[in-house]
Amino acid sequence: MSSPRSFFTELGRTVFARWKAENFSHSRFSEIAVAALEERPPAEHVSVADLIREFLLDDEQPFQTSSGFGQPELVVYDHPRFYIQILFWLEGTTDIHQHMFSGAFHVLAGSSLHARFDFEQPQPISAHLQLGDLRMKEMHLLETGTTVPIFSGSGYIHSLFHLETPSLTVVVRTHTDPGAGPQFTYLPPHVALDPFHDDALTTRRKQLLDVLERTGDASYPELVAQMIETLDFERGFFVLQNCLGHLRNLSAWDEIWSIFQERHGALAARVGPTLDEIIWRDTLVGLRSTVTDADHRFFLALLLNVHERTQLLEFVEHRFPEADPAETIAGWVEELAEESELGTWILDAEFPVAAGAEGEDQPAVLAAALRHFLAGDPANPPPELAQLPAGALVEIRTIFARSALRALVA
Repeated sequence: MSSPRSFFTELGRTVFARWKAENFSHSRFSEIAVAALEERPPAEHVSVADLIREFLLDDEQPFQTSSGFGQPELVVYDHPRFYIQILFWLEGTTDIHQHMFSGAFHVLAGSSLHARFDFEQPQPISAHLQLGDLRMKEMHLLETGTTVPIFSGSGYIHSLFHLETPSLTVVVRTHTDPGAGPQFTYLPPHVALDPFHDDALTTRRKQLLDVLERTGDASYPELVAQMIETLDFERGFFVLQNCLGHLRNLSAWDEIWSIFQERHGALAARVGPTLDEIIWRDTLVGLRSTVTDADHRFFLALLLNVHERTQLLEFVEHRFPEADPAETIAGWVEELAEESELGTWILDAEFPVAAGAEGEDQPAVLAAALRHFLAGDPANPPPELAQLPAGALVEIRTIFARSALRALVA
């Protein structure tokens, strides 16, 4: 193993020399970065333990940014034209995003599920918000040692779901590519927004609404309604996003949503599904923080990104080729079950009271029901489900369809 400092210094010098030979063409940087990382893969030459020790004990380090990206981010090589960073990921799941820079990333430790997207028929609403149709075009499992190019702009939209804790990524990147901004984040299925746009007034208004929420102020829904009646589309969207959960708890959402629809007409049609998806994805990402097993994290990553049962089964079979994918998934479902006096839950799916099984039997019943649904033979339930009350399987399918497990019964 090389000293981390000497390895990344040599890597940086190699990239610099080759890029200089190309007259610092931004269109060539990704290719140069990929080639340098693949010739001497960091995963084969750098010890993570040595990297951590060296960074903690040696004061002579490159300039560190104030970026909040990574958990944490370490800059290991700095040059006025580009730099090399190490990103640690503990519970991090990246948003779906594009970049204002180009380069390449390399999986130093752990593994990740990598999804690529297209944003079709973009309709600019302002300089900082667009509407369109976000479509996933491919997804791959990235193992330790994998190198992937990064291209700036909307032609490269992606997300990463990190499976092991920690996962580490080496990124060789430019500082900023001219004309590549803004660096949109995408909220499926229809919204792209600039997360770096600083609308201080909207930020303070959302914070003030949060104060009213926490103090139980009875005027909250009335004030939000008055805001939505007058705000432009962009600011109205951000207020709705901020207030959605509390308005639903107050049973005031339908009224507020009607006001937004009336004010913004056809544009509002793409906001409703996006807000619903935000709640669902936030729930699933939140569940990730309580799950530590790498196989279970892989399952959550699939549920978050794959919406077709056949494709989800194919990914499971690819990673575990010796096992039946439906049986593997059913096993995960049973392992993820949580029982309490309040009932039995698998992720956000609660065992329905109408299904009638005893508490200790409920995880096995849910797993058996899922095996049955995945088999695609509704007329012939297995023996362990034969004693359930009439309509119980319909109830179980319904709770699956409304939960993070929805792709399995779609």
